[in-house]
Parts: sequence; C-alpha cells; structure tokens
Amino acid sequence: MSDTAPTPPRFDRHMLEALVCPVSQGRLDYDAEAQELISTSAKLAYPIRDGIPVMLFDEARKLDD
Repeated sequence: MSDTAPTPPRFDRHMLEALVCPVSQGRLDYDAEAQELISTSAKLAYPIRDGIPVMLFDEARKLDD
C-alpha cells in the first residue's frame, strides 16, 4: 500500500488561449499553486476542480485590492 496521495488532474494550459473571464471578457492567468484562473481586470479567481475550470461568477473568489 502506498502512502502517497493520488495526483489531481492537471489543468491544460492550452485552454487559456480559448478562455476569457465571463465578467470582463479579459484574459486569465493560471495560478498553479492555488489551482485557480485569475482575472485581474474583474478581480476574481475562478477555481479549477479536477482539472476543469469552473467559470461561474457565483463560484469565483473575490480578490483583495
């Protein structure tokens, strides 16, 4: 039996070319450590769950100023 946890699915960075923020229509930056897509123009962070970005305003985290 292994003591290591399974590795979560990785986000495909090529998706960034096709995705935009649903609020601002601006570009997104990938934060690999937090597993989020960051919209600096809308000041929102969209979660990535199981390798899939959740691009819903209600699921986004507001960024501090």
